[in-house]
Amino acid sequence: MTSNPSSATTYDVVLIGGGIMSATLGALLRQLEPGLSIALFGRLDDVALESSNGWNNAGTGHSALCELNYTPLRPDGTVDISKAVNVNEAFQVSRQFWSYLVETGQIASPRDFLNPIPHMSFVWGAENVDFLRRRYAALQQHPLFEGMSFTTDEGQMRQWMPLVMQDRAPGQPLAATWHPAGTDVNFGALTHRLIDLLASKPGFDLNLAHEVEDLTPTGDGQWDVAVRAVHGGGERRVRAKFVFVGAGGGALHLLQKSGIPEARGIGGFPVSGQFLRCTNPDVVSQHHAKVYGKASVGAPPMSVPHLDTRVIDGRQGLLFGPYAGFSTKFLKQGSWLDLPRSIRMDNIGAMMAVARDNMPLTKYLIQQVMQSNEDRLKALRDFVPTARKEDWELITAGQRVQVIKKDAKKGGVLQFGTEVVTGGGGSIAGLLGASPGASTAAPIMLTVLQRCFADRLPQWEARLREMVPSYGTRLGQDAALCAQVRERTRTALQLDG
Repeated sequence: MTSNPSSATTYDVVLIGGGIMSATLGALLRQLEPGLSIALFGRLDDVALESSNGWNNAGTGHSALCELNYTPLRPDGTVDISKAVNVNEAFQVSRQFWSYLVETGQIASPRDFLNPIPHMSFVWGAENVDFLRRRYAALQQHPLFEGMSFTTDEGQMRQWMPLVMQDRAPGQPLAATWHPAGTDVNFGALTHRLIDLLASKPGFDLNLAHEVEDLTPTGDGQWDVAVRAVHGGGERRVRAKFVFVGAGGGALHLLQKSGIPEARGIGGFPVSGQFLRCTNPDVVSQHHAKVYGKASVGAPPMSVPHLDTRVIDGRQGLLFGPYAGFSTKFLKQGSWLDLPRSIRMDNIGAMMAVARDNMPLTKYLIQQVMQSNEDRLKALRDFVPTARKEDWELITAGQRVQVIKKDAKKGGVLQFGTEVVTGGGGSIAGLLGASPGASTAAPIMLTVLQRCFADRLPQWEARLREMVPSYGTRLGQDAALCAQVRERTRTALQLDG
């Protein structure tokens, strides 16, 4: 190394990764304790170039208004809305934090990163229509889902989603739900706004094109962080009192290198994805919604088909997908050796058990990889009967790495969601997993604060309640507070519902 660890610069906080998670944690900490010294290390030449980038995800403000995989059927035929409630609760926290930043002038306009887009669910076939009706009946009774509409009337559906209904074959049972409070979020733009906010004050060092290669405990509760300049600037070490590993799929390697017991036994299963994108104004102008359908049998939850209005840098477009795929890379700009390098003696058993128990998923991924352009277009035409292939281009989405954990009964389980890993007495935290991910960045980072900064929470509590008025409570259990919070954030973020 080119620097002596004993003379290395010491930061209160080191953030690893240039995406929405690191940016959100940094912004929260800056609000709570402005005097903290914070450094961010990102391996690419700009922030938000991996999964947070606007075109690398669907931009859905995941609030379970339209995502059918959050409301499974129970064996008795009733709909379980518990996960939908939890996802919506989490997104309300993100809305509150963003509203605070807008209200205090720290983000100039919510239109810089967020636009109101109705969220819809759309199904066909008698069985699916019955399911959607049951789902609607269960959700409309909950204060978080107030304002949702349901219809089987094709005329109403033509008003809500004309492109989807144009030239649709008659005689098939159809149903849809519609909610005006949906959003389209450009998480790349939001990441840039949060990083700009951090950089506008002293005590923040932004280090792009710098890759963290190792994390070593120093023995005094701190971390020795080994950093390499990507473009030939040599290597150095810095000290950190607290480290957050928010490097997307790259987080697993670093948590493994840290040696914390909490990371032992954890593996990762990478899933790549693709979307069809349309930027033809004549087509785009006919659709203004995010419309989610039902996943095919064997498909992972993040592969629910959907047709989304996107607003990126002020221009509207449409995305359809995702089409799942497989890559051994843990990052879109990662290495083909990421998966094999992640296999350790402590996680190989769990990974083999997951491979054994998830043959339908494996079969589905093989089918997706083998799809032709005509196959993809056929799936699109289930949503857009008039789709022409010349209007749509295939793009590659951000890479997702699902968490694999040991399980006493099965040997290993594949988790769909996010997992906060903390260790070192609260001196290190990392985030693994994927969807709903970015939409719930604020509540996930509040979890990091609660686990790793517990001694400071009492002095931070008043400030936290200022930023997130529902902090410490459940909106779903307090209808009056729920209504108050929704109205405040609706006004601040200039939303429709």
